Amino acid sequence: MNSTSGDTEIGPIALSMREKLETIFAPIRLSILDESSRHAGHAGAERADGGAGETHFRIEIVSAAFSGMNRVARERAVQKVLTDAFEMGLHALSVKALTPDQDA
Repeated sequence: MNSTSGDTEIGPIALSMREKLETIFAPIRLSILDESSRHAGHAGAERADGGAGETHFRIEIVSAAFSGMNRVARERAVQKVLTDAFEMGLHALSVKALTPDQDA
């Protein structure tokens, strides 16, 4: 399984997201990429607490827990688990959630 990675050091939002996703979905593959630096100057690039980074993430997750769910349901399930990350300063989240048989 891939660990959290990205443009910056692993911060509290990414760590929280990884912990929740691993606990709820028991993924066979998980990649959390912090793309915040690519959005510098964007209206959502600064967190409410004034901190920098950890505002834009791309997540790829493969889990048997998604079996029987369509793409939209899988993405919504991930977003629901990460609701508190938005309260911590997450602005944008891109999710690619697959079942093991979809992971090529």
